[in-house]
Amino acid sequence: MEQTKGKSRPNLTEGPIAKTLFFFSLPILMGNVLQSLNGSINSIWVGKFLGEQALAATSNAHIILFFLLSSIFGIGMAATILVGQRVGAGDVPGAKQVVGTSALFFALLSIIVGAFGFVFSSFILDVMNTPADVKPLAVTYTKIIFAGVPFMFIYNYVMTILRGSGDSKTPFYFLIVSVVLDIVLNPILIFGWGPFPKMDIAGSAFATFIAQFISLAALLIYLYKKEYFLRIKRSELHLLRADWVILKSLIQKGIPMGLQMMVVSSSVLGLFNIINTYGSEAAAAFGAASQLSNYVQMPAMAIGGAVTSMAAQNIGAGLWDRVHRITWIGVMFNVILTGAIVGIIHIFNREALLLFLPATGQAVDIGIQINNVTLWSFILFGIMFVVGGVVRSTGAVMVPLLITFIVLWIVRTPLAYYLGKAYGLDALWWSFPISFAIAVAGNVLYYLFGNWKEVKMVRG
Repeated sequence: MEQTKGKSRPNLTEGPIAKTLFFFSLPILMGNVLQSLNGSINSIWVGKFLGEQALAATSNAHIILFFLLSSIFGIGMAATILVGQRVGAGDVPGAKQVVGTSALFFALLSIIVGAFGFVFSSFILDVMNTPADVKPLAVTYTKIIFAGVPFMFIYNYVMTILRGSGDSKTPFYFLIVSVVLDIVLNPILIFGWGPFPKMDIAGSAFATFIAQFISLAALLIYLYKKEYFLRIKRSELHLLRADWVILKSLIQKGIPMGLQMMVVSSSVLGLFNIINTYGSEAAAAFGAASQLSNYVQMPAMAIGGAVTSMAAQNIGAGLWDRVHRITWIGVMFNVILTGAIVGIIHIFNREALLLFLPATGQAVDIGIQINNVTLWSFILFGIMFVVGGVVRSTGAVMVPLLITFIVLWIVRTPLAYYLGKAYGLDALWWSFPISFAIAVAGNVLYYLFGNWKEVKMVRG
């Protein structure tokens, strides 16, 4: 753990880029694997023992959760970039100012979002055309999940700040704690083992709630005991206030980044709305295929997060040559790692889907078709994500937001609706590779010819 002394603080501005990027992104990748493995194991318990309707219910609920997470994602990302730039410039007091202001703002927003999700979850499920046989289970699951949203959001916020400062190992260690707790508690609370009552689908939600709360508490205790260099000490409590220059930057840069994530998640809501009209088997198949595509996206998410932190520190240090090398090395890593995972899943396509779905019915065959059409296109998604991660590290957020909106709402969602209606459910999935190809072209062209390098996170 990094101490207060300068030499022991993380430094992403020196050393060989490929090696630094690999070892910085590895804990992020392993953390993503753990989180998806956690979700997959929980889905196996729910799908195999509580049925397709329960699995479809959790899939619908998780889409809503992702949508609300996206609503404050941008604030966390903006804070991460600001911290990275200031750490790269050697301005630790300035980085602490960012932590103080953003922590207060993030906590308030997380409470608002959690309350909103809890109160309106039933209405949102109706808007999504959640099948009638799925909705009661989805409402039960969703309300419990949103009651724990403040702990979940603050937990994720602390981990993004750590990564922004150059520490990707500590978040991984505490993800292990969270995942192990969640995996152990799921069957105990679902089936009522030992002294615990049988809670069915509510038990799965409570397991996640408890695991997140305990992990957050343990992480905060650890950071203070190890005297992490960005912790807010008792003598620095005055930093937990609204610094208006920082807050203005967090809002101006964070809202577009949050909107970009909301565009992504709302487009998935739009897809679920379309897919739900084909029945619970199609919804369950899409939920199971999404579990697998989570694994395919992991290298892109890990490398994208790593290049954002690395680029932010190098931008703060004025090392633009390293920034550009970080970009293309990140793209290369993504193509190799994502391509390898796509190949493995294609080889074991049916077997992988059978982990989440019963062998009877049409859901497995629908899932196979989804994977055959969509999986390879996530290589394109990865290129888009890595290049976009570097662009965002300067604070250039408006053009990526516009590209994302056009690709997902002007292209993919209407195209999915048209293909499904005109050619059937199997054709609907071609909207994925078509939209990802357009997104890659837009992001790469902006990276090569746009003015993103002149953008500043804080002005005045």
